[in-house]
Amino acid sequence: MHHAALPDAIRAHEADDVAVAMRSLAQGESIAIGSAEVMLVSDIPAGHKFALHPLECGAGVKRYGAVIGRMTASASAGEHVHSHNLVTALVGEVTYTEDRSQMRSTAPAFLPNWQGYRREDGRWATRNEIWLLPTVGCVAPLVEDIAREARALHAGRVDDVVGFGHPHGCSQLGDDLAGTRAALAGLCDNPNAGGVVLIGLGCESNQLDELAALIPARSRKKLRIMRAQEPGDERERALQLVAELVEELAPVTREEAPASALTVGLKCGGSDALSGLTANPLLGRFTDQLAASGGKAVLTEIPEIFGAERALFGRAVSREVFDAAGTLLNRFKRYFLDQGQPVSENPSPGNIAGGITTLEEKSLGAVQKGGSAPLVDVIDYGEAAELPGLTLLEAPGNDAVSSTALVAAGATLVLFTTGRGTPLGFPVPTIKVSSNSQLAGSKSGWIDFDAGRVLAEGAEAVSDDFARKLLAIASGERTAAERSGQRVISLWKRGVTL
Repeated sequence: MHHAALPDAIRAHEADDVAVAMRSLAQGESIAIGSAEVMLVSDIPAGHKFALHPLECGAGVKRYGAVIGRMTASASAGEHVHSHNLVTALVGEVTYTEDRSQMRSTAPAFLPNWQGYRREDGRWATRNEIWLLPTVGCVAPLVEDIAREARALHAGRVDDVVGFGHPHGCSQLGDDLAGTRAALAGLCDNPNAGGVVLIGLGCESNQLDELAALIPARSRKKLRIMRAQEPGDERERALQLVAELVEELAPVTREEAPASALTVGLKCGGSDALSGLTANPLLGRFTDQLAASGGKAVLTEIPEIFGAERALFGRAVSREVFDAAGTLLNRFKRYFLDQGQPVSENPSPGNIAGGITTLEEKSLGAVQKGGSAPLVDVIDYGEAAELPGLTLLEAPGNDAVSSTALVAAGATLVLFTTGRGTPLGFPVPTIKVSSNSQLAGSKSGWIDFDAGRVLAEGAEAVSDDFARKLLAIASGERTAAERSGQRVISLWKRGVTL
C-alpha cells in the first residue's frame, strides 16, 4: 500500500492558534501549514505545539477550534507553546444552559454481525468465562490462587477462569462501602462472566448477603457464594463450585450476533498530543457506527471532560439528560474542591512530556472517543448502561478504576487508546490502540491496533480495518493483554478507612 508522506506539523482546526510537530523540529526550519509558512524561532520536540502567529500574554489559545488555556507570556510565531507559557483557564462549578446545537444527523455505515455467546437473559458476551471475586481484600490472594489452579484443571473447556483481587471491602463506611458493593455487583452482572464464584471471609463490612442482594436477578443463577471462615477446606469448596459452573458453561458455543448486542467502554490512558488527532477520533468513528447499529457505548473519566463538556452535553437527547450531565460534572468538581485540590490537577507527567499542556487540551482530545453519537443517559458509579447510544458514567480518570467501572456498567469490550503505552488489561477484552506508529512498533506485545496509520492512510481506510479488528476480537481473537495475562480490577475508594 502506498503511504503519503507525513506532514511536519498538523493544525487540528482552521481556527487554531497552534500546530503540533509530527517530528522534532529545529529552530530556523520553515514549516508549511496549509498555504502558509511558519519560521521556527525555537526547537520544537515531537508532539509539542508552536504558535502559528504572535500570541499576547493573557490571550486565549485555541486547539481543536476551542480554547485550551491562556498565555502567561507573549510568544512569537514559530515559538514553542507549552507549560512554560500556557496555563489552564478552568474554573470550578459552572451553570450550564441547554444548547442542542451539537446534535448532528449522521448516517455512518452499520456494523456487520459478529460471533458471540448468547446468555439466557438475552444479552450477548464476547467471552465465556468464570470469574472469582472476593468481597474483601483479606481473601484476594486466596481467590487469585484458586483461580490459577482452576484454570489449569479446566483448560480448553471455557475461555478462561480468572480471579480478580482488590484490597477493599472492610473498614469502609456509608457511600464508600456502597460504591464498593455496587461495583462488585456490576462485575457479577457482566455477560462475559458466564459464572461467578463470590468469596467472602465472613467478618468483613462488605457482607455477602447484602452484596448478593444488589446483583440483578438476571445474574443470580450463575452466582455461587462461599465464606472462607466457614468450617471445612475453603480451597476444595471453591474448586468444586468452579467445576459445577464449568459443566454448565462448557457446552455453550458462539452464535451469530448483531452489532446492537455489543456494549463498548471507551477509555484513554497515557495520552500524547496525537491521541486527539488519531486514536481518539478513530474510536469516535466506531462509536458512531455502533450507535447507528443500535449498540451501546460508555464514556467515563469525568475529570477528563472538564473544559470540553459543552459539545458533549449539546448532544443530550433530552433536557433531563442534559441536566444530569451538568450535575455530574459539577459534583465531580466539588469532589476535587472539597479535598482542597484544583479541578485542573491534570495532565499527568507523561501527558506533559508527550506535548499536552492543560486539562482543556487533554479533554478536547479525550471526548472525541464519543464521536458524534447522541448522549442518551447519565449513570452513577456501579450502575449499568441500558440504552442504545452513548452513556456517560461517573468514574475518575485513573486507568484501572475507570476501566473496571466500564466493565461493571456492562461493557463486554474496552477500547483503550494510548500514546505512551501500558500493558495493563481488565476483565473484558481490552483493546490497546496506539496514537502513533512508533509505539505500536516498539511495544507490539502491548498494542492491538496502530491508529498512527491514520496520518498516512486516511481515517476512512483505517476505520474500516479498525472495525474489522474489533469485531474479530469480540468474536474470540485474543488481545495482547489477554495473551500476557494482564487482567486486573481496581475499585474507587472515596471515604475514610477505619
